[in-house]
Amino acid sequence: MICLNAPRPASLCGSGSRRDFLHAGSIATLGLTLPDYLRAQEASGNKDSDVNCIMLFLLGGPSHIDTWDMKPKAPAEIRGPFQPIKTSAPGIEISEIFPKMAKHADKYSLIRSVYHTATAVHDTGHQMMQTGRLFSGGIEHPHIGSSLGYLKGGRGELPAHVLLPRPMGRTGGNLPHGQTAGYLGKNHDPFVLNADPSVPNFKVPDLLPPDYISAQRAERRQKLRDAVDGSFESFEKNAAAKQLDDNFNLAYRLMSSPKARDAFAIEKEPDAVRDRYGRTRFGQCCLMARRLIEAGVRFVTVNMFETVFDEITWDIHGSKPFTDIQEMSKLVAPNFDQAYSALLEELTERGLLKNTIVTAMGEFGRTPKVNPAGGRDHHPGVWTILMGGGPIQGGRVIGESDELGYAPKSRPITSGEVAATIFRGLGLDPHKDLPGPQGRPIPLAEYSLQPIKELF
Repeated sequence: MICLNAPRPASLCGSGSRRDFLHAGSIATLGLTLPDYLRAQEASGNKDSDVNCIMLFLLGGPSHIDTWDMKPKAPAEIRGPFQPIKTSAPGIEISEIFPKMAKHADKYSLIRSVYHTATAVHDTGHQMMQTGRLFSGGIEHPHIGSSLGYLKGGRGELPAHVLLPRPMGRTGGNLPHGQTAGYLGKNHDPFVLNADPSVPNFKVPDLLPPDYISAQRAERRQKLRDAVDGSFESFEKNAAAKQLDDNFNLAYRLMSSPKARDAFAIEKEPDAVRDRYGRTRFGQCCLMARRLIEAGVRFVTVNMFETVFDEITWDIHGSKPFTDIQEMSKLVAPNFDQAYSALLEELTERGLLKNTIVTAMGEFGRTPKVNPAGGRDHHPGVWTILMGGGPIQGGRVIGESDELGYAPKSRPITSGEVAATIFRGLGLDPHKDLPGPQGRPIPLAEYSLQPIKELF
């Protein structure tokens, strides 16, 4: 991902810098990031009604037993401190710490048998759940949203895939997190807001007017040519320079677009709507996701947290610098409960849920047995994710874990099957090829196994 306000310069074809190229005095102050992928397809006037997706990534790994797969008959050291409550879907119960989402269980399904067998670190789970595969041999697979963008492109001036609010940061493993386009190339990286829409008086600054763009484009283009080697002919023949030049022009086109400006203008929302989602970073990012989908963005990824350090997250080991089960229930769970419920409500009210998949997932579950610090540790053996919207049916439970929540008891589901389900829900042809590493085409069907047919 390439940030307009990146703190470090990057070399541009041997001389000059990306900061010079992007004109730091104006563009870099926007609070947005602009990956190279903005060489999106021209799609002006495209009024298609394809299915979209919002992926809420619950970084840290929610405890399945304390949230959506409770074990009330298990021993006390397993079942934890919370009681199950009934939901709007017959026969489905979830934890009492989610009273709002209990009222919307008809809009989502619980997949209670997701698992993986890779190392129990955050980064591997991030990779597998967002791409469908574990990275190996230096090969980074593309995020699901980037695959969608590669196959369908964006709509009009808007990027196909937007990531809010920032990319994942340090989570202890020092491995890629699966939030780029990988071998598809940076042209298909997500567009990143790189700002917190919950801060007081947040506003994406007014984007550059067309007159300014016209006046500055020639100067910027000439400086880029000079950075190559001073030769117009060399500039035109240099593939890397041409890509940057194309991206530069498309960046300006995006920033001059009233539709793009309006999509990010969360300050236009009434206070009552903003309060409905909660004035938290996650709540306001969920509201921003709704605005982006409504404007025409195909895929939005929301990171509930950016790291497992220095803040209370789903990573409830108990001992410092982490939190325990009780603190999670007081801060993290209410934040999610309010924002997720508001998102489902608003998408329904605006007629968007029928063509918008909403999935909420973490990278693994937590150990069934509560540890001596009052928390639970990493456990990829089984956990629960949420999926609904678009063609994916709500009010269902798919799979089950065993009596103590250690492993799948029925219908074990892999990350590849989760990816395949989203691909199918988005209407992607399983026989479509991604270019793959080393030029070897990879059909989506091979890449992501089979979808969870019970959800359709």
